Amino acid sequence: MTDVRTHSVSGGHSHVFLGEGHEHAERRTWMVIWLCGAMMALEIIGGVMFGSIALVADGLHMSTHAGALMLAALAYSFARKHAADPRFTFGTGKLGDLAGFTSAVILAMIAILIGYEAITRVIEPVPIHFAEAIPIACLGLAVNVASAWLLSSGGHHHHGHGRGHGHAHEHDGHEHDEEQRVVTPEGVLALRVFEENHPPVFRVHAEGRPTPAAGAVTIETVRRNGTHQTFVLESRDGYLQSVQEIPEPHEFTAHVRIGGRDYPVIFEEHEHSREDGRHADRDAAHRDNNMRAAIVHVLADAAVSVLVIAGLLLARAFGWLWMDPLAGIVGALVIASWSYALIRDTGAILLDMNPDRRVTEGVRQVVKENGDRLTDLHVWRVGPGHMAAILSVATASDREAAFYRERLAHFRSLSHVTIEVDRAA
Repeated sequence: MTDVRTHSVSGGHSHVFLGEGHEHAERRTWMVIWLCGAMMALEIIGGVMFGSIALVADGLHMSTHAGALMLAALAYSFARKHAADPRFTFGTGKLGDLAGFTSAVILAMIAILIGYEAITRVIEPVPIHFAEAIPIACLGLAVNVASAWLLSSGGHHHHGHGRGHGHAHEHDGHEHDEEQRVVTPEGVLALRVFEENHPPVFRVHAEGRPTPAAGAVTIETVRRNGTHQTFVLESRDGYLQSVQEIPEPHEFTAHVRIGGRDYPVIFEEHEHSREDGRHADRDAAHRDNNMRAAIVHVLADAAVSVLVIAGLLLARAFGWLWMDPLAGIVGALVIASWSYALIRDTGAILLDMNPDRRVTEGVRQVVKENGDRLTDLHVWRVGPGHMAAILSVATASDREAAFYRERLAHFRSLSHVTIEVDRAA
């Protein structure tokens, strides 16, 4: 038996795996810190000048809020400044997840403290100064709403990463309309399922050269149940289009045959439903957990402010002093729930759990369809929207690592791929 090992790393060996809009998110976070800092100073100075301990206490609470956001901002800054530092083997893209995990732990501690204080006040009620407490709670809510707006503005996620793969953008909800690239010795063909105001059909066009003749290209789909279907293409204005319509669902491997060669392309359809968890996996792979943690801090504070305002108003109107601590207990439970979800998701990334089963299964399918055997596979997240993969392929052919890397190129989230080829007699 001959053992030949070939390693291939995609993307020109780049290890910069920061999320899209990284610097924009960093600027928004600093803006919110300045807003919270100004509010904190105003409350503390005003409380000292007017003798309001409640105002001073809320100012000190705002300082913990600003501190949590400072952690997020510093994580953005450090990750950006050290993105190309060779000491970080896979870049600094996961620093945001580390900051998010830390923020989630802090959030859990805050929930425990709020719950403890609320239970204490149920057991031993204390007088409430409604005239001061209600305006302060309303002011805090206004600051939190403004902070949430600043953090979330422009924060929608695009799934292209600027790595030069040349893919069209994925569409939210359905990915089957994305454009796939087929690399051939004669050039690159772009393939997609077209269904805009039209029955779903294949469309093919060449990049930077004339489109091949209709008879030179055929497409055969192979579904998971083993069903095969061949599509005949006809020439249109600058592109080829299949004569036959594509039946639902649009989940299959499309074998593009040109020049006597076969190029498999995987199409996956993702419904808005999350019943099988695949769409949730995709969201998790692209999510910026550092920004998510900052927004959760702000929303948690806003939720507590709303509950406190409601509790205070009811307590003042009906004399239900127990409503104030009850609102605190409910707020603590809400914050604890959000904290748990954040710890679970960021912890999974820090422990290199598989972030997207769709991609993993797609890699397996690519290797299997070429008649080879996948002996080892590891996929993990190295930054928002960036995944790394290490795979070992056993083959009896003379294929090199570049062969498999070309067929994995349509997985845009795979930013760093290492391939090992084991040659058997």
